[in-house]
Amino acid sequence: GLLVLRCVFCFTKLKTLLEDEFPGDLEITGESTPTTTGWFEVEVNGKLVHSKKRGDGHLDSDKKLAVVVRAIEEALGK
Repeated sequence: GLLVLRCVFCFTKLKTLLEDEFPGDLEITGESTPTTTGWFEVEVNGKLVHSKKRGDGHLDSDKKLAVVVRAIEEALGK
């Protein structure tokens, strides 16, 4: 089955990047937070792997992105 990846906030760029990296393997959903600013969270199969609110900041470096990619690979058994 597909791996479920849930992203809160800056969704489009990350969705495109991950779909290119894992074609056909992911079900990516997004949720906007119009009444709350400062949220950027990524969950892989319900596990929070990146959270700006928790102190991870924006997903703005290869190192931070690698954490998300590694979590996806582990969940997919790759």
